[in-house]
Amino acid sequence: MASVSVDEAMRRAIELAARGLGTTSPNPVVGCVLLDADGEVVGEGFHAYAGGPHAEIVALAQAGRRAKGGTAVVTLEPCDHTGRTGPCSSALVQAGVARVVIAVPDPNPVASGGAATLRSAGVRVDLGVRGDEAEAGNVAWLTSMRRGWPYVIWKYAATVDGRSAAADGTSMWITSEAARMDVHALRGTVDAVVAGVGTVLADDPRLTARNLRDGSLAIRQPLRVVVDSSGRTPSDAQVRDGAARTWIATAAEVGTGPDGRVDLPALLAELHQRGVRAVLLEGGPRLAGAFLAAGLVDKIVGYVAPRLLGAGPTALVDAGVTTIAEAIDLEFVDVTQIGPDLRITALPRKREG
Repeated sequence: MASVSVDEAMRRAIELAARGLGTTSPNPVVGCVLLDADGEVVGEGFHAYAGGPHAEIVALAQAGRRAKGGTAVVTLEPCDHTGRTGPCSSALVQAGVARVVIAVPDPNPVASGGAATLRSAGVRVDLGVRGDEAEAGNVAWLTSMRRGWPYVIWKYAATVDGRSAAADGTSMWITSEAARMDVHALRGTVDAVVAGVGTVLADDPRLTARNLRDGSLAIRQPLRVVVDSSGRTPSDAQVRDGAARTWIATAAEVGTGPDGRVDLPALLAELHQRGVRAVLLEGGPRLAGAFLAAGLVDKIVGYVAPRLLGAGPTALVDAGVTTIAEAIDLEFVDVTQIGPDLRITALPRKREG
C-alpha cells in the first residue's frame, strides 16, 4: 500500500468521525487514522457510541505492532482521563506511537490534557491540521462544551411566501415526502427535539426519528421536549406514547423567564446537564421567535415548498425585531434541492455590541 500524507489521513479521519453523528452523545464524534513508520495506513477507527471504544483504541487494535514508531492522526485531542474507558493518551504512548497529529484541542476540562501527556512521554504532537473542517464536523459538541448549553438548530417548513399553514389551519403537508424524510435524518443526528405546547395542541406530532429505508422507528430516539409553561400537554398526546423519552418542561420546574413563560436559557442549561449536546427546535413560530430574540439559535434549516398561500400562519412570530435595523442577518451556507423543495441552511450573524 502506498504511503499517504498527514493531510490526506486527517481528511479520512474527519470522514470516519462523521459516522458517529447521532450515536456518541454526550461524547464527541472522533475519527483516527494510524500510519506506520513508512506512512502507510495500518489502522482506522471512529467513536461509534458512548461507552464504546474510542477512535484511537479501534485504530490501535487494527494496527497492532505496526503502530510502533508511527503517526496517529486524530480529529480531537486524545482524552487524558479514565471514564467508562481508559485514557487514549496512555494507550498511544504504550503502543509506541512516535507522533500524534491533532485537528482540534479538547475544550472539556475533564478530558483535556492528552497533548501534554504525550509530549511529556517524548511523543511529537502537532496541532491544527484541517482544524476548521474537523471543527465543523463536531460543531455541536464543541460548542456545547465551550459554553455550557446545547447547540440549537431551528428547523421550519414553509411555502415561498413564508406560510407554515393555510388560513384554515391545515398544514399537512406543506413540503414533500422527500423533505420530510430529510427531517427524520436530521432528527437522527441530535439528542433532543423541542416543540412548544401550541404545536402539540394543534398538530399532535410524535416528534420521533424514523429509518429512511422502511419508515420504522429508529433504534435511537432523541429526547422529546415540550415547552409547556402551565402544563397543558394532554395525557393522550402522541409525545406521551412511550416511543421515546419525553420531558414536559414547565415553568414551575425550569423557572420563569421575563415573559412569564419557561426560562429558555435555564431550559438549555438543564438539557446540557442531562447530556444533551445538540437540540432540534421544531415546533411553534412563537417559540422559535423567542429563541431567536434571545440569541439562542446557532443554525437554521428551512424547507421551502414551491407553493403560495397568501394567508395563514407564518413560520416565525415575534423574534424581537421591530425595525429593519434590528433584523437578524443570516449567512447562507448551503442551498440544496430536496425533491421539489429547497433546503436552506443558514447561520445567524452575531450582532455587534
